[in-house]
Amino acid sequence: MSTYPRLARITLFPIKSLDGVAVDRVALTAAGSLVGDREFALLDTQGKFINGKRNAAIHHIRSTFDLAQRLVTLRLQAGSQPAATFHLDRDQEALATWFSDYFQQPVTIAQNHEAGFPDDPAAWGPTLISTGSIATVASWFPDLTVAELRDRLRTNLEIDEVEPFWEEQLYSTAGNGIPFQIGAVPFLGTNPCQRCIVPTRNSQTGEPTAQFQKTFMAQRQATLPPWAERSRFNHFYRLAINTQVPAIDPNSASANEESRMLQVGDRLTLTLD
Repeated sequence: MSTYPRLARITLFPIKSLDGVAVDRVALTAAGSLVGDREFALLDTQGKFINGKRNAAIHHIRSTFDLAQRLVTLRLQAGSQPAATFHLDRDQEALATWFSDYFQQPVTIAQNHEAGFPDDPAAWGPTLISTGSIATVASWFPDLTVAELRDRLRTNLEIDEVEPFWEEQLYSTAGNGIPFQIGAVPFLGTNPCQRCIVPTRNSQTGEPTAQFQKTFMAQRQATLPPWAERSRFNHFYRLAINTQVPAIDPNSASANEESRMLQVGDRLTLTLD
C-alpha cells in the first residue's frame, strides 16, 4: 500500500438527508465547508431538522441534482407520482410544498451558503473515510454491498491506496487535532464520527438490517487498529473522521483558488512536525 493516500471520491449532499451526488472537483467556502454540501435543510414547525434520524420516511425520496443549473429532481421510490424538478434558489416555496405534502406536515426550506448544516457543528469540515474501511465493514454483513454501505454512511471524502482504517490516525486525544492536507487544502482531524440510526437502515427503503449496530460494535472493537486513539471510543459505534478546515478571510493573501480546492486524485499528506 502507498504511504500517501489518494482522494478517490467526493460526495456532496446538497439537501441534508437526501441522496448525494459525486463530483470530481469542489471548492471550500471561507467558513471551511464544501461548497454546496448540506446547503439546504428541511425544517418542521419547531425549527427541527426533518432527517433520517427522526423520520424514516425520508429514505423513500429519491433526489438527483444538476449542480451547474441549480436543479433538483424529486421522485418517490415507489408509487405513481411523477418526478418533479425545482430550481434550488427560485422554487423554494414550491419545493417546500412538495415536501409538506409528502410528510403531511408544514415544511420549510433553510439555506446556508457558507457553513451548510453539518451534523457536528464543532467539526464542520467534510467527513472522511477510506475505501478499505467501507469494504471491510460491508464484509461484516452478508447482504451489504460496498455501494450500499457508502450510501448509508454519507461521507464526503473517500481515500484509497491505504489499508482499512488507515484514517484512524487522523485524530488524537480530545482537544488535540491532527493536521493534514489534501492537495493544498489544510485540515484538522478531530474525532471518530459517532454514528446514528441511519446506517442501520437500507438507504433506499428504510428497512433495518437485523443486528446491525450490535454486529458493527463487536467487529469495530475487535478490529480497532493499534494506531487508533482508544480514549475516543466511549463506545464502538463510530466510523469515519470528522474534520475542521481553518476559516479564512476571503480577501486575505492565502485565499487563493488552489488552497481552497479539492480534486479527485489529490494526495493526502500528514503535516506533523
